[in-house]
Amino acid sequence: MRATFSAPIRLGALLGAGAFALTACGGSGSEEPSGSPAPEQNGESSNAAPEAAGELTVWVDADRADVLADAAEDFEADTGIAVNLVQQDFGEIRDQFVSQVPTGEGPDIAVGAHDWLGVLVTNGVVAPVELGDSANDFEQVTVDAWSYDGQTYGVPYSIENIALLRNTELAPEAPETFDEMIEMGEASGATYPFLVGLDPQNADPYHLYPFQMSFGAPVFGTNEDGSYNPEDLQIGNEGGQEFAQWLAEQGEAGVLNTNIDGDLALENFNSGDSPFYLTGPWNVPAAQENGIDVAVDPIPAPGDSPAQPFVGVQGFFLSAQSENVVAATNFLINYIGSPEVQTALYEVGGRAPALTESFDAALADDEIVAGFGAVGADAVPMPSIPEMGAVWDFWGATQTAIINGEGDPVELWDRMAEDIEGALD
Repeated sequence: MRATFSAPIRLGALLGAGAFALTACGGSGSEEPSGSPAPEQNGESSNAAPEAAGELTVWVDADRADVLADAAEDFEADTGIAVNLVQQDFGEIRDQFVSQVPTGEGPDIAVGAHDWLGVLVTNGVVAPVELGDSANDFEQVTVDAWSYDGQTYGVPYSIENIALLRNTELAPEAPETFDEMIEMGEASGATYPFLVGLDPQNADPYHLYPFQMSFGAPVFGTNEDGSYNPEDLQIGNEGGQEFAQWLAEQGEAGVLNTNIDGDLALENFNSGDSPFYLTGPWNVPAAQENGIDVAVDPIPAPGDSPAQPFVGVQGFFLSAQSENVVAATNFLINYIGSPEVQTALYEVGGRAPALTESFDAALADDEIVAGFGAVGADAVPMPSIPEMGAVWDFWGATQTAIINGEGDPVELWDRMAEDIEGALD
């Protein structure tokens, strides 16, 4: 899609001659690790210093490069400021950004995931993005996800989360509760009433989190502004103990099985061996290619509260060392944050847009996106605080032990909470 911009530039008045003269924070930010050659842009090495005053450097992955190229062309035509797009491997951007920005060699802007924020902020390499009234134009969960310590650090563009995939031939109607889902699955005559991929050693806290939330057991409590409070560990509360008992029951019944990993779960669903599969949009194309008529439903809750999954929000963030903050903010808000670009990014990525105007249009256009988007709008952001790193290993290993019946579920869960608390201390 060709993204063009006809609306006036809201920050244009701020871009005076002094702002035009500022350059990006350095052109060598595209170097790859281990001494590998840096990718070349337009026939020149990205290590070269910007040739023209007012150039912005943006790190972007290959999947989003074409959309950003159109936006960059329009931005340069409107402002006279060139945008140098440097393609990077998405999985390496965070660590490269952390290592290069302090040296002045990183980009002005980079694409990334909101749960990187704890690392980026604590390392002092990102700057707040002043969304102002534009914050109201985005789905609230996306702004919440890109907020840290009361400040917003990026312009979001997509929402990603899990939901319940349903084989409509085997289950014509959506279940309202977890127990009803299992009953429907058993009545279908399929091999498995329900599937979710689990790791033999670490289960899958990410996929099982909506069930845990339905028992009122978030990992961390929240502050008044909705941000996570690392000093308020909630995972070991009474709801967590109830969830542990439920896990043990599902393991004993064979509903949850650590011998069925992600690949096996996908294979069995695509073979028509289960009417229900807890997964994300990344597995929908394969199901459809195998002739499965798929519907996307809310995740049925086994507890008394809604089954809220984690939501991941991708976006673009601003370097703390950028020397062209006004221009970079203009490009972030008025170009990347525009309906044209948000919609174009959705069309290449298949994830619900963050901008409400594009979000609503996408949901009206595609039932699959609508299903995931509706669940994501009520989901909770993946914690971006650094303390989350102390949780995953204890959490996953304990889930496996409980599902496999390796001890009293409450005792195992309580010990996990104590171990996490000790690691945080």
